Amino acid sequence: MTAIPLTRNKASRKKESQIRAAVRKAETIPELACLARENDVNTLTSLLQDPLISTPIYTLPEQINRNTVANFIERHLLEREDGEGLLMISTDEGGKVSAYHDIKIWPQWAACELGGAIRHDRQSTGQGSSGATIAFRWLFEVIGVDLICETAALDNVRTARLLKRIGFTFRGEISSELPSGGLRPSLYWELERKNWLSMIPSSDASEESKS
Repeated sequence: MTAIPLTRNKASRKKESQIRAAVRKAETIPELACLARENDVNTLTSLLQDPLISTPIYTLPEQINRNTVANFIERHLLEREDGEGLLMISTDEGGKVSAYHDIKIWPQWAACELGGAIRHDRQSTGQGSSGATIAFRWLFEVIGVDLICETAALDNVRTARLLKRIGFTFRGEISSELPSGGLRPSLYWELERKNWLSMIPSSDASEESKS
C-alpha cells in the first residue's frame, strides 16, 4: 500500500485545530451538496446499487445494500466529529441523490482527498466538472486545507482529463488499500493551495490570501 498524501507538510497546531473545527461545522457545500445523514440511506443506496457507479470505486463497501450504506454514512458522521471526514450528497429536483462526495481529511497535514461519483444521466453535461471546481474551492477556502489529492483507477480517462484541466499535478501510480483487504493500482494527483491561487482571478486570489 502507498500511504497518501505523498506530500506531507506538518500543519501548525492552530491550523490543525481550525481544520477540525471547520469539518465539524460543515453542513453544506453551497450550490452543490449537503451532509449525508441517517435519513438519506434509501436514496443513497439507490444511487450506489448501480454497478456502473459503485464497482470502480474502491472506497465503497464491497456489498451495496441498505445496511452497508447505513454503516457507510454512520462512519462518516463519526469521522466528522473527529474533524477527519465528510460524506456529502447532491440531489436532483425530485429529491433523489444525483451524486455523492466522499472527503477524507488529514488535519495534521492540512490535506484531504475528494472522491465520489455522479449519476450517469448527469454525466457529460458539465455538471461533474463544475461540481468538482465548487468542491475544490470550498475545501481550500472554507475547510482550509493546503493540499487536495485524488486517486482514480488506471482506466479512468474521464477523471484524468478533468484533473489535468483543473490544474492537478500527476504524481504517478500508487497502490490503494481496499476496505475488504488487498490492493488496487491507482493513478494519483495533487493540487496545492498556492497553485490553485495562481489559477483563479487576481481579485479572488487577493481575498482568498487573506483567509
